[in-house]
Amino acid sequence: MENVLRPLIVVGGSVVITLLVGWLVDLLLRRADSRHHETPLWGLLRRCRPPLQVVLITALLRGTYRQTRIELVTAHRTEIGQVLSLVLIGASAWLVVRIAATVVEASYARYATTTRDPARVRRVRTQVTLIQRVVIAVVTVVAIAAMLLTFPAMRAVGTSMLASAGVLGIVAGVAAQSTLGNLFAGLQIAFGDMVRIGDTVVVEGEWGAVEEITLTFLTVRTWDERRITMPVSYFTAKPFENWSRGGAQMTGTVFFHLDHSTPVAAMREKLRDLLGDIATWDGRSWSLTVTDTTPTTIEVRAVVTAKDADDIWTLRCAVREQLIGWLRDNHPYALPRVTTAPATLPPGEQWAELTGAPNGLGLDKKVFPAGRSAPGGPGAERA
Repeated sequence: MENVLRPLIVVGGSVVITLLVGWLVDLLLRRADSRHHETPLWGLLRRCRPPLQVVLITALLRGTYRQTRIELVTAHRTEIGQVLSLVLIGASAWLVVRIAATVVEASYARYATTTRDPARVRRVRTQVTLIQRVVIAVVTVVAIAAMLLTFPAMRAVGTSMLASAGVLGIVAGVAAQSTLGNLFAGLQIAFGDMVRIGDTVVVEGEWGAVEEITLTFLTVRTWDERRITMPVSYFTAKPFENWSRGGAQMTGTVFFHLDHSTPVAAMREKLRDLLGDIATWDGRSWSLTVTDTTPTTIEVRAVVTAKDADDIWTLRCAVREQLIGWLRDNHPYALPRVTTAPATLPPGEQWAELTGAPNGLGLDKKVFPAGRSAPGGPGAERA
């Protein structure tokens, strides 16, 4: 009877204590969340309940599994203790990562609700994201190292490796030069406020929005839903355009090549009327001026403004389309025209010298179709 009750007490007691502690912690967090509505920290901490329960039950079993006095457990107590130790280390790392992520997320959420500057919110979001990734990487490395040190063989290996740690560090630094460069570049981007998540950038001739920033790479989502993945060191070593730097407002231009007879004043009035009906115009500024002229056309530039890069593209397309339609329907003479004139051929003697053909009557039949005569040919003699 004792052989049955003892394992049930050990395992069942660990489960009951774990569930009871988890329920009590969840109850306290719910009460704290109901009293402090200004911060989402207490509500978010409830997500730490699963890793906390795993840590608790593993720790209880790790300390009491030998008390079961089961033959199978007694025969393999070393292996079972090793497995429970590994699970405990992994669960502890999981709990630390979850707590850190919760604190970072709660801090960002509270900052975002109290700050009205979108640029500062994106900057803080980028920083907290990279901080969270750094914490995850550090905790993961420490957990793996702790797991390896639980094996006696790895302890001996670790002791012998400490003697050559300096040489290995130099070799590792040279081998991981690119990775370390990207790592420090990621930290520089996060705290140097060079580029943030959500910024509109132009890289390698492509423009899009920064979608993700990690410690080693950065992802840009282009306007046609493609993703460009680049090492973060690119943004610290090469120049790039950041259209959201200092604000997301944009100024766009639309160029027209028109005839000299274009009614520029009427076109300017029409642009003002069109902008009042286009929702993407933010109302800040607009203008229409003649910026250049050629012997055949004039260059007219329309300047408009919008709140961000997406709206400025839509606004430019709408202005271009509607102004061209208005000119076509009301002032077709303003559209550019191509002036042509009949070609004048050289005299007969020069033509024969250029082509190498004799200046005879058969030249016009070979070169000029439909009865046309070469200069100086029979048609010229009849004239």
